[in-house]
Amino acid sequence: MTFEELKQSNNLLLLDCISGSTAYNLNTEHSDLDKKGVFITPKTTLFGFEQQTQIASARNDEVYFEVGRFIDLLTKNNPNILELLSTPAEFVLYRHPLMDLVKPKQFLSKLCLNTFAGYAYTQIKKAKGLNKKINQPLPVERKSVLDFCYVIYNNGSISLQQWLKLNWLDQAECGLVSVDHFRNVYLLYSSKQLSAGNLRGIVSGQDANDVQLSQVPKGINHLAVMSFNKDGYSMYCREYREYKEWEENRNEERFRSTLSHGKSYDAKNMMHTIRLLNMAEEIAIHQQIFVERTDREFLLSIRRGEFEFAELMVMIEKKMKRIEAAYAISNLPERPDTLEAERILVEIRENYYR
Repeated sequence: MTFEELKQSNNLLLLDCISGSTAYNLNTEHSDLDKKGVFITPKTTLFGFEQQTQIASARNDEVYFEVGRFIDLLTKNNPNILELLSTPAEFVLYRHPLMDLVKPKQFLSKLCLNTFAGYAYTQIKKAKGLNKKINQPLPVERKSVLDFCYVIYNNGSISLQQWLKLNWLDQAECGLVSVDHFRNVYLLYSSKQLSAGNLRGIVSGQDANDVQLSQVPKGINHLAVMSFNKDGYSMYCREYREYKEWEENRNEERFRSTLSHGKSYDAKNMMHTIRLLNMAEEIAIHQQIFVERTDREFLLSIRRGEFEFAELMVMIEKKMKRIEAAYAISNLPERPDTLEAERILVEIRENYYR
């Protein structure tokens, strides 16, 4: 069943709601109108092969969940699904009477600590990562293995590149021999020390991902002891790859908006992070989901970039401690009753198909 077929059907929708920023009371003149809802699979399809758990529009701004998937996600305390079930009446476009069997309080549990606050924390880590990418952009030219090699020198160490310059040597005319019992530590030699032949070089080329070893005749003294920071190089390669992927795939309009307020973080994402934390705390205290935000002005001030990044981090850390304390004393169940949830699902299907 396609999205168009679902919308043309008069009897498969159980719930149809305006969602997103409009339902949150956080919409602005530039906000899009999003919709979410619940549908039920026709009986013949349910018993057949082609079952669908979710149907969305081409732009993904309208998403509908099959009632079985909907209730399954409720038992997992999925934030989007709990919010959908708690949509304010003025934003409910259609609600089938069978949806009265599904009530938010039947599903709210201490899982919300992880699904709301925990998810928010992953967004915080993304915000930190974006902050780092914007304020510490990586150079266009990628570093090589040689940039992570160091040589013991006097009573300390210097970079391999410095040492090579001091000794008028090129890495291609040098060679390494590993040192037993010392991880990523090598004895360094030069081809100039050989009576015949050449050493292989420290690396095979600019794109090498590791150093390489050479065979050195016995009796030749090494020129230096070199260490390759392999862990540091691996971490750098991962960060460089992630940075390039972010740079290539980022939403330029969103990125320019982030830069425009001068605080170097994704303000819209941060606003929703704080919103989720506020909702997590409200669930623990009031055992209820407040979709429409009474803290609109505060949240929009975050979106406008009126806070420094460090200020928000302090605010979030304090809030996380309050949330954890609230859940510790809350009388919410540890998790929803899945058997009761299944009974509700069966009752909905039986009544609908009847």
